Amino acid sequence: MSSEEHPEEGVRVTDRRRIDPETFEVRESAQPTPSSEEAVIEADLTAADAKVAELTDDLRRVHAEYANYRKRVERDREAARDVTIGGVLTELLPVLDDIERAREHGELEGAFKSVGETLEATCAKLGLEMYGEANEPFDPAIHEALTSETREGLDGPVVTSVYQRGYRHTGRVLRPARVAVADA
Repeated sequence: MSSEEHPEEGVRVTDRRRIDPETFEVRESAQPTPSSEEAVIEADLTAADAKVAELTDDLRRVHAEYANYRKRVERDREAARDVTIGGVLTELLPVLDDIERAREHGELEGAFKSVGETLEATCAKLGLEMYGEANEPFDPAIHEALTSETREGLDGPVVTSVYQRGYRHTGRVLRPARVAVADA
């Protein structure tokens, strides 16, 4: 078969130069009309660009979902850590109470004093906060009133004495302070 019998076969070149190489003059038509083959190629490129844009959007969405998942897992891990530490600290509260009573009675001396102070420092480093002082406003969310009395000249309920200190960890009350309260 010769190329004369099948003129559509073979290499076809379209000259799109604006200046004619033989006359060196500017050509009138800047854009020749595309052939059907060129139109098909252009349509394929447009479809490919649309598919690339779709897949890029999918990739961005999956990436954002993964980033949110990672943040949620880290937040859950931190919350589980805080709950675990809070549980351990709650179990240590009776020991801390015994150390406080020994200090009040002058029995916290020698090696026992060092152990007690180290335990208290370690608990504080883990985020344990001790609260409950006389003359502070009574807050039922953090105080447990064991006794109450009436006094003149008070604006609201006030803690008069503390029977047992309260403890909290990361804003969560582990044990409310047990107190006596006075109100007008």
